[in-house]
Amino acid sequence: MAVATPDSDLRTLYDAHAGELFAFALRTLGERGAAEDLVQDVFLRAWLRAETYRPERGPARGWLFAIARNLAIDTARARSARPQLAAERVDETGSRDSEFEQIEQRIVLAEALGRLTPDHRRALVEVAIRERTVSEAAAVLGVPPGTVKSRVFYALKALRLGLEELGFGAEE
Repeated sequence: MAVATPDSDLRTLYDAHAGELFAFALRTLGERGAAEDLVQDVFLRAWLRAETYRPERGPARGWLFAIARNLAIDTARARSARPQLAAERVDETGSRDSEFEQIEQRIVLAEALGRLTPDHRRALVEVAIRERTVSEAAAVLGVPPGTVKSRVFYALKALRLGLEELGFGAEE
């Protein structure tokens, strides 16, 4: 009989959540290397501070994502403190957004995407991000095209609502 150890518990958490955390980190930071580093740091902190996890407060997933969010914010602050190392970006209007604001926007978007049901999120990713046609997305997802259209419609509606709840509603 195998005995549970902190290391085996951490491995189980890693297997269950590393992919999602990486996707969040990549959307948030926009760089593969930075996202990989962030995921490593999340699990390092989880291992070093395992005693701070309280199961009665919620699942481990929420605890890990809270660590990831905090690390992403720290990364953005560190980048903005060293502007000579951070690339300045210009949007279509010509105004410069700080890298911190961009990362904050990515965090909010990732949070709103995380609120979608998995089926709605997968359909939206296939159509909007991977730029597949409805028919291609239907084949990938193994559902009829009408189901893909419906899921994308409701995903966009829920995403809009989620962004408004997070303070990124339509500005008037």
